[in-house]
Amino acid sequence: DKRAKLYIILHLKCIQADDDLKSMFVGTVMRKIKSRTWKKQRYFRLQEDCMTIWYKSKKAGNTHSTFSVGDVEAVREGHQSEVLLSIADEFPPDRCFTLVFRGRRGNLDLVAESAGEAQSWIKGIRKLIDNLENMGQREKLDQWICDWFKKADKNRDGQMNFKEVQDLLKMMNVDMNESLFDKSQSGTLEDDEFVLFYKMLTQREDVLRVFQEYSGDGQKLTLQDLKDFLREEQLREDGVQQYALKLIERYEPSDTARMLQVMTFDGFLMYLTSPEGSIFNPTMVELYQDMTQPLCHYFISSSHNTYLLEDQIRGHSSVEGYIRALKRGCRCVEVDCWDGPNEEPIVYHGHTFTSKIFFKDVVTVLGNYAFKASQYPVILSIENHCSVEQQKVMAQHLTQILGDKLLKTPLHGKFPIGLPSPEDLKGKILLKGKKIGGLEDSMNGVVDDSLMGEVSDEEETAEFNDDHHRNDSIRHRVKKSKQSLSKELSDCVVYCKSVHFSSFKHSQIHSKFYEISSFTESKARKHIREAGAEFVLHNARQLSRVYPSGLRTDSSNFNPQDMWNAGCQIVALNFQTAGVEMDLNDGLFCQNGHCGYVLKPAFMRNIDERFDPENPQNGGYKPLSLSIQVISGQQLPKVNIKEGSIIDPLVRVEIHGVPLDQAKQETRYIDNNGFNPVWYDTLQFTIHVPELALVRFVVEDYDKTSKNDFVGQFTLPFTCIQPGYRHIHLLSKDGTSIPPSSLFVHVRITKLT
Repeated sequence: DKRAKLYIILHLKCIQADDDLKSMFVGTVMRKIKSRTWKKQRYFRLQEDCMTIWYKSKKAGNTHSTFSVGDVEAVREGHQSEVLLSIADEFPPDRCFTLVFRGRRGNLDLVAESAGEAQSWIKGIRKLIDNLENMGQREKLDQWICDWFKKADKNRDGQMNFKEVQDLLKMMNVDMNESLFDKSQSGTLEDDEFVLFYKMLTQREDVLRVFQEYSGDGQKLTLQDLKDFLREEQLREDGVQQYALKLIERYEPSDTARMLQVMTFDGFLMYLTSPEGSIFNPTMVELYQDMTQPLCHYFISSSHNTYLLEDQIRGHSSVEGYIRALKRGCRCVEVDCWDGPNEEPIVYHGHTFTSKIFFKDVVTVLGNYAFKASQYPVILSIENHCSVEQQKVMAQHLTQILGDKLLKTPLHGKFPIGLPSPEDLKGKILLKGKKIGGLEDSMNGVVDDSLMGEVSDEEETAEFNDDHHRNDSIRHRVKKSKQSLSKELSDCVVYCKSVHFSSFKHSQIHSKFYEISSFTESKARKHIREAGAEFVLHNARQLSRVYPSGLRTDSSNFNPQDMWNAGCQIVALNFQTAGVEMDLNDGLFCQNGHCGYVLKPAFMRNIDERFDPENPQNGGYKPLSLSIQVISGQQLPKVNIKEGSIIDPLVRVEIHGVPLDQAKQETRYIDNNGFNPVWYDTLQFTIHVPELALVRFVVEDYDKTSKNDFVGQFTLPFTCIQPGYRHIHLLSKDGTSIPPSSLFVHVRITKLT
């Protein structure tokens, strides 16, 4: 049957079925593990689309569950999750594996009947993930349409009847008149009607308009046509001929066109939907910044209460929080340490009902995952509530588990005159915490073994009292509100000694470069309002950490942009909570190789400059004009699963930067079309401090009676924007990609005279 064949053509060809995939198609019984006591058998099978894994209970009748291979971020072998570690005595590691999902979804822990079956699934899923990651935008679109066709073809006869077509269109977020393609009026899609229907779904009139504007004959772009387009629209200046030839070689599917050095419409579309046609400059996705400046000259991706996966009162504490944060490129993680049973320190949010984990397990995870996403240093920020005895145990775990990774002495054994750089500290873990005396004392051997420091036992803000810096005043001054500090733990602190902040004037005179102060979000805001320029200067000399208010028991976040505007490096956010704040964090740190360090602008590093984020115009900065024409959207996801509901999308562009630059503008909304809405709406902005600005594109489903629903977003630094005709590949609320959803825009940046 030709229709069935055409239907099959739409399916992405699965990787040639090797033995691993064959056994996944057949299916396997495995145990799904949730805890030591919850271990249930499930039957798992890979569906024909090579994209969906289906599983069901042996007893549950017809009910089953599915998940997409596209949702799986990684496969971990052996006992590499808390759950599997808890049953390590029961099942050998070669039968165990963990599927880690994208975003904030929980892991799936599985135990196969044999090591061979486990390997088939581990290798098979990894192959499928690789295949997906290597797909072009066009293949992703084909896959997406194919998935919807399968859902709509209820009777699985490989052809679409009228009712199935109607359902398909609603599922795909599109409102289209069916009579347009049922020319034969047979009530089903005939052979050529099926092809026509597919073409109607995938055509891009908006891109065709641009193509025809530059094409001499409307059929192709000659090398000269393409060079004109690259110069005039994409503002390419250097090596245009070479670049045009590279694009033809890379994206043109026709051998003949490549030989003639021309580009067809298909090649043009493939270029515009590729990373080179993206709004994000691909050269800035890679590591491109100078990494040899002092640590305080960088913004550092930082997490607050990293051990929590939920809220701050009853939330679950887990080493998984550290794994997720570190794999996202986070370079500063936090532990809250308390005395635990059997002389083993524990980590949890003190005086709350959050669950508890062992400090040594956190350190083990840190040792295993610290440098998977980035080679640059990780700062372990310790909030210490332990007795001296258990502090010694903490120091022992840090030293024994981390070994050479833990920095315990200044680099090269010399007394430093300033903070080392991320480059100097590659592969090192730095402890941030209280320290007895100064770095000078420990290097000169002044601090004797019997000496113990005192530290305040208040939450986070209370730091070493300045009066206690002198050695003679540290001895034997134990008050109820004070807590002693063990020499062993103190010795693990080198470049990040926590101190109480008095004032900017006091810091300028007395502070040492290796000292770091922590501020609650409200204190930091107050300093920015009252002495913004002083705060910027303070942060040019030493590190500052800002953390969420204790009132944020729901693990919500503050706006990190306000703190970056003042040059604060360690702006700690609740990574477990999705929203605009984490979008901004992901947006800032998605540049520079996702390494977790972003170099601050020169005017924030130079102690001779005076930059005030509240009044940037005093610095004589030249503003820029940003013009964004929002042209169209492609395959926007459904937000409302209600039967027959189709979104009414609008696009909002937000500028996050210094207060003078904060702005947002919206397009109009388009009725009933999430599949291929077209706007051609132009939004204009003035940017005074481009080096600090982030641009966030948000798509929402308009609702006149209630709050608009979130559809997708993408955030990037202003300095990473490529001008011209660009695609923006949208992300979900969780920050994960939602292919093939995108926006098509035209961007212009000009100097304001």
